[in-house]
Amino acid sequence: MSLNRRNFLGRTAATGAGVALVGSVGAGSAEAREVVAGSGGGGRGRHYALSVLGTTDLHGNVFNWDYFTDAEFDDKAHNDVGLAKISTLVNEVRREKGRRNTLLIDAGDTIQGTQLSYYYARVDPITKAHGPVHPMARAMNAMGYDAAALGNHEFNYGIPVLRKFEEQCDFPLLGANALDAKTLRPAFPPYVIKRVRAPFGRDVRVAVLGLTNPGIAIWDRANVQGKMVFPGLEEQAAKWVPKLRSMGADVVIVAAHSGADGSSSYGDALPYVENAAALVAERVPGIDAILVGHAHVEIPERRVVNKESGREVVLSEPLKWGQRLTVFDFDLVWERGCWRVSSVGAKVLNSNTVAEDPKITGLLRGEHRKVVAYVNEVIGTSSAAMSAAEAAYKDTPVIDFINHVQAETVRAALRGSEFAGLPVLSQASCFSRTAGVPAGKVSIRQVAGLYPFENTLEARVLTGAQVRDYLEFSARYYVRTAPGGAVDPAKLTNAENIPDFNYDVVSGLSYEIDIAKAPGARISNLLFDGKPLDDAARFVLAVNNYRASGGGNFPHVARAKQVWANSEEIRNTIISWVRAQGSIDVGRFASVDWKLTRDGAPVF
Repeated sequence: MSLNRRNFLGRTAATGAGVALVGSVGAGSAEAREVVAGSGGGGRGRHYALSVLGTTDLHGNVFNWDYFTDAEFDDKAHNDVGLAKISTLVNEVRREKGRRNTLLIDAGDTIQGTQLSYYYARVDPITKAHGPVHPMARAMNAMGYDAAALGNHEFNYGIPVLRKFEEQCDFPLLGANALDAKTLRPAFPPYVIKRVRAPFGRDVRVAVLGLTNPGIAIWDRANVQGKMVFPGLEEQAAKWVPKLRSMGADVVIVAAHSGADGSSSYGDALPYVENAAALVAERVPGIDAILVGHAHVEIPERRVVNKESGREVVLSEPLKWGQRLTVFDFDLVWERGCWRVSSVGAKVLNSNTVAEDPKITGLLRGEHRKVVAYVNEVIGTSSAAMSAAEAAYKDTPVIDFINHVQAETVRAALRGSEFAGLPVLSQASCFSRTAGVPAGKVSIRQVAGLYPFENTLEARVLTGAQVRDYLEFSARYYVRTAPGGAVDPAKLTNAENIPDFNYDVVSGLSYEIDIAKAPGARISNLLFDGKPLDDAARFVLAVNNYRASGGGNFPHVARAKQVWANSEEIRNTIISWVRAQGSIDVGRFASVDWKLTRDGAPVF
C-alpha cells in the first residue's frame, strides 16, 4: 500500500501531524516462524522472527555496470554493484525467512550517481509530458520495497524531479526532518507503519521513521532555499519516536541518511550534526535498529547503548551502490497481550556472491542499452592521453583540463562586467583516480568520468590572503611525512579520512606543499604571475556549488561575494566545450604549477 502525496499533504494540513500508513503483510502458518518458549530468544511466551532488509546509497546503480568504463563493474576488492544483484539476495532471504516475514527498506541517495540515473533526469527526463518512469523506481517497485528515506542527492536535480520520482514509486519516500519552509510541517511522509501478520497474537506493527541529512540546506541551497528546511536528526527523532510508540508500534526502525561517526564535513556552518546516526541511537529512547546511510562504509553490526533506557540499539550500514544488503533479524515475544522485541541482530550480505536477477535486468534492458549508446557517442579528439591515476598527489593534465574549462567559462561569463579585469583562478578535485581521456577519439562517457558529481559552477571573489588560507586548509589532506626515505603514494593521502573530493588543486597560481610540516604551515613559494602572491590582491575563483555552499568547510569561500553562477552541471559544461572545440589540445593547458616537497626537496 502506497501513500498518495496529495492525500498526505491534505491530511497534514488538517492535522499538523504525521499519518500512519498501515500496510498489511500477511503470514500464514507455513511461512511464519513460531518458536516455543525456551527454544529461542529466551524467556517465557511465544516468539516470532521478523527480518528487515536494507540498502543505502544505491546512487542509480541497477546493473553491475560501469558506464564510465563501458564495462562490467570491478574494483580492488572485486565488489559488484546494482539492484539486480541485490534483488537476488533479497529473493534468497525471502525464501529462507518466508516472504511475509520480511520488509525491505532503503536509507537514501537513490536517483543520482550513474549515467543511467542522469539520463532520465536530464537527457530524457521523467518530468516531461508523458515521460518515462525512472529506472530506479521501476526496479525498486518490482522488488517490493516498503519504504525509502530521502538522501541529500535526491535534491540534486531539483524538487520537480524528486516529486516526479516520488509519484512513480509504489512506496513512500520518508523525511521526518524535511520540512516545508513556510509551514514547518513535513514536506514528505515522516514515517510508515507496516502491519505484519503473525501466527498468533495480534499483528506486529513495524514503524519505519525516515531521516535525511541537514547538509542539504548547504549542498543544494539553490534547489531548496525558501522551500524546505532540514532540522537535526536527533531533534526530529525525539519528536516522532514517542508518537510512533504511542500509536502502537511494536518495532521502531530508523532509516537515517546520516553516517555514524558524529562528524560534520561543514564544520559549524550548521548547528546540526551531519553524521548523527549513533547520536540518535544513544540519545533517543524507543528505537530498536537504525539502517545507516550516507557515509559509504560497511558496518555489519554496531551496538549503541541508549543512555536513557539502557537498551542496545543495533546499527548497520550496507556500504554503497548495492554492494551489500543489510539483514536485521528481530525476535519478538508475545507476552501479556503485546509484542516485545527480545533480541535484534544484524549482518550484511555481499552482492558479489550472486548473479543478477533476470527479472530486474530484463525489465530495464532497453533503458540500459539506450544509455550505453548515449555515453559512447564521440564528441571530439584529444592530442594526448590524460589519466587521473596520480592526480591526488601530482599536478596532472587531467585536473588542469577541468580547471582550464572552468576558468575559460567564467572569464567569458564575466566579460563586460566590473569583475572582468580580475584574474581568474579555478579549483578542482580528483573525483576518480580511474578516470581518464585517451589520445584520439573521445566519447561522452570518458569526459563525464572526469566529473561524476552533479555540481554546477560559480564565481566568487577572494583576496590573496584568503586564497592562501584556502590552500593551507586543502593541504591537510596529506599525511605528515618526515624528510628522507622513500614515499609510498598509497599512504600519503587522505589524512584525517579526508576524501579525495575534499582536496582541491587551484590553478592560475604556482605553489609548493611541504608535507614534512604540520597542517596549516605547508604552503610555500606561492606565486602569481611569477611574483609572490599579494595578500591584498583580489581574484575570481571558479568554484563548484558544493564548495561554494560550504561543502568540505573550506574557509572564506561560502561567505565570499558571488559574481556569477549558472545551473548547468560542470560535467555538461566540459562536454559542451569539447563538442564546440572539436579537439582537446593538451599542450594549451598542461603545466606543473604545484608539487609536494619535504623541507624544500621535491617528493617526486
